[in-house]
Amino acid sequence: MANTPEITGPISQEDIEAAEKFKNEANEYFKKQNYNSAIEYYSKAIEKNPNNAVFYANRSIANLRLENFGYALIDASKAIELDKCYTKAYYRRAAAHMSLGKYKLALKDFEYVTKVRPNDQDAKKKYNECNKIALKIAFEKAISVDKKEVNIADSINLDAMTIEDEYEGPEMEDGKVTLKFVTELMEFYKQQKKLHKKYAYKILIDVKAYLQKQPSLVDIKVPDEAKFTVCGDIHGQYYDLMNIFKLNGLPSETNPFLFNGDFVDRGSFSVECIFTLFSFKLLFPNHFFMSRGNHETLDMNRMYGFRGEVTSKYTSQMADLFTEVYNWLPLAHCINGRVLVMHGGLFSKDDVTLDDIRRVDRNKQPPEDGIMCELLWSDPQPMAGRAPSRRGVGCQFGPDVTAAFCDRNGLDYIIRSHEVKNDGYEVAHDGKCITVFSAPNYCDTMGNLGAFITMNGKDLTPKFTTYEAVPHPDVKPMAYANSFFSLLCQ
Repeated sequence: MANTPEITGPISQEDIEAAEKFKNEANEYFKKQNYNSAIEYYSKAIEKNPNNAVFYANRSIANLRLENFGYALIDASKAIELDKCYTKAYYRRAAAHMSLGKYKLALKDFEYVTKVRPNDQDAKKKYNECNKIALKIAFEKAISVDKKEVNIADSINLDAMTIEDEYEGPEMEDGKVTLKFVTELMEFYKQQKKLHKKYAYKILIDVKAYLQKQPSLVDIKVPDEAKFTVCGDIHGQYYDLMNIFKLNGLPSETNPFLFNGDFVDRGSFSVECIFTLFSFKLLFPNHFFMSRGNHETLDMNRMYGFRGEVTSKYTSQMADLFTEVYNWLPLAHCINGRVLVMHGGLFSKDDVTLDDIRRVDRNKQPPEDGIMCELLWSDPQPMAGRAPSRRGVGCQFGPDVTAAFCDRNGLDYIIRSHEVKNDGYEVAHDGKCITVFSAPNYCDTMGNLGAFITMNGKDLTPKFTTYEAVPHPDVKPMAYANSFFSLLCQ
């Protein structure tokens, strides 16, 4: 995002007209869901005429679509500074606050609009809805404090759950996940059918018990001649996940995988994705790995659909259990001591070591700063040094930061995910920072390819396989997302 230009004098009519032209071009890109180009042209409009609040508000919504919540917040605030009665700018800022879990700040924006426009029924409605959400979350937090000793996994009575005679789906054998179970489950899900709740709960309880014994940084040993695959974000795109397995083979002891976070949210088949992945984790615990992403968190799941999807397909109790399980997902993996894989990126401090990651107490919701937060949220930048994150969480780190981190920790390079890339992957920072993103045509709108990385244990040279999105049933992305949030982002 371009910096806000300094206003040095009166703006010419020529610049005002040029700015309008850039804005109109940006609007066309926005309609085509090409948000990066839209941002570029809104920025050009701002350079020509930095006094127009609409340009900032429009760039704010484009940044929201790209999950650049920090930049969206800055732009909305600038629009408000220029026009204190500009309702849409308050809505944009509220959406950015809500995306960052700052519900009280979002509420303040709506409260202000209702004061300056007391007859605006739409503003009043949004205020009331936001207030409901804030009160509900405050209530949930109060309950969680009161019940923090309660272990949901231990409170589930599987024996009391009966398998009905009419259930025709996959079944565990002696309470265990088998290859037959997973194979049948994947086909069952393709037909849009639902796994029995008894097996669903059993998977979650067993996965949690396994993950609790794992360190925050898992070391993976890949033999010299063995193949290893790393996948990025899946985001509930179940049919694209199936395509990965079609292209690369099913996970097995001779075909190990690492899925690098953001298995859920956005896409509306997140339940199917996560139970398939967790089943493979139980089937091949030493050859199938899963890192936590920033969307394996409560605030993200509330806003972007996973919690709503689980509650719709099962129960709110199961949604709470997922939160409990996600808290135990490892934060990073190190392949043969030479390649570090994490969802987000590197750190705001220079002296972080692999041992520091190993020592992180991960059984919690991510804090707003520090190692755990940055592993889940940070992004690379082409410039040297560091910068505040455009997302409003984590940091941005340059090639010098990556090189120094790799040197300090004896690494060849790092792999991370977290960002849509047109080709499904990007090699940056002189080959030392690789991004892989495995959800093609993200949210049915971005038009990007998906990708996964394969390597052998000897030289660990990354090879990239890219692929297009495959058809899926007519269930739109964000179908289970918080409807109020969707309303704000119109």
